[in-house]
Amino acid sequence: MTVFRGFVNRSRQAAGFTLIELMIVVAIITVILSLALPVYTNYTTRTKVGEALSMAAAAKTATATICFNDPEVDSLTDSKVDYENTVSRYVLSVSISGSCAGPVITVQTQNIGTTPNIVLTLTGSFNGSQSRIDWVCTSNTVNQNVPTKCRT
Repeated sequence: MTVFRGFVNRSRQAAGFTLIELMIVVAIITVILSLALPVYTNYTTRTKVGEALSMAAAAKTATATICFNDPEVDSLTDSKVDYENTVSRYVLSVSISGSCAGPVITVQTQNIGTTPNIVLTLTGSFNGSQSRIDWVCTSNTVNQNVPTKCRT
């Protein structure tokens, strides 16, 4: 009887997780991570491309200023619109081309984790009657890697 009672007492004192319980927890964490990692990667890529798109806002403003003052400009360049190209961790270059009737801003990215690097092209159409330029954004990559504004 004492041996049996000692065995019962020992099993009550040994509180912990079994190997099967630990394996189940590891399996659940693995499934969750395998689902979450691609979503997180796409999110970080979109935020990096979003930075590039926000850096193009200064180029859009500079282009609009020149085109509203002189809508007949037929050859836009960075120097003509008085725009300085700003390089950042994720933006390689921002360049302006085209004419005031159809300005084009090209944003080349770098270090964002995709191959090849994403290129955003902002194409404008001058709307003289409403005194504005309407911009359309396109890219050289799949929609999941770019902000909603640049999806086709």
